[in-house]
Amino acid sequence: MRRKIPSIGSLIAFEAAARHESFSRAATELALTEGAISRQISLLEEYLGVPLFNRVKKRLSLTATGRSYSEKVRDDLSRIERNTISAMIQLDVNKVIELAVIPTFSSKWLIPELARFQAMHPDITVNLSERPHPFLFGDSHLDAAVHFEHPSWAGTVQTPLFEEELVPVCAPTLKNIDSCRSAADLTGFTLLHKTSREEAWPRWFEAAKARRDMDLLRGPRYDLFSMLIAGALSGVGVALVPRLYVQQEIASGRLIVPVDKSIRGLKRYCLVYPERKEMSPSLRMLTDFLIERAALATAADQISFNV
Repeated sequence: MRRKIPSIGSLIAFEAAARHESFSRAATELALTEGAISRQISLLEEYLGVPLFNRVKKRLSLTATGRSYSEKVRDDLSRIERNTISAMIQLDVNKVIELAVIPTFSSKWLIPELARFQAMHPDITVNLSERPHPFLFGDSHLDAAVHFEHPSWAGTVQTPLFEEELVPVCAPTLKNIDSCRSAADLTGFTLLHKTSREEAWPRWFEAAKARRDMDLLRGPRYDLFSMLIAGALSGVGVALVPRLYVQQEIASGRLIVPVDKSIRGLKRYCLVYPERKEMSPSLRMLTDFLIERAALATAADQISFNV
């Protein structure tokens, strides 16, 4: 039976147009004319029997169906491209791991650790894809994820790696930071918040047995921990971040811990993979490696924090 699959040319044109929400920018990217892009989209809409774009007074926007379909097409085209490259370079697909990761965590801890793993297993390739939120493995090309433990990971196995430990950090040059002697003193400084962690600073002050009021909610909000770290380094204020992310900055003196108090338990990092998917030997090696390295990192954090 003939497969119900549109032409690859139409899908490529649609993916580019959907990403830019512009036929002209898609045409520039693909080195085609705007008319050619428009024809490919029209053919695709005719094939599907549904509109993918709203066209109102020369303004282009995706329909609900178009937005949902574009996300799936983007993943499918990426998968086809990866498989094609693997075939071209004769890569053993059983030794390729597609891993989803959290942005700051991957750059601060995971990627340096993967350098060790690569040295131990040069025949295994680990590809990383950013996924800030839990997702459905059935809708993706991914084999596993290093992510936060979360109830929405339905139908998965979650192997704990370590608990997140949050610690206050700031630049040693922050004005009047030398006068800070207790958690209560920190309330006089600008506190930097992670947008999705409004409870973090109140929890920290509560653990430190300091006052807890609306003043603790004041201060700039940033989406990523990497932004909080940059803000602390720049002297904007005091950031509450995973100590795992700032080990080098603390060791070099670029950041200091003004109050020797941390909190744990807000988040737990884990390795996640689908229950239905039996672990490949390559993924099993990576899992064992990450469990070992996470244990070492946890032990090192506890020792350095108590010294």
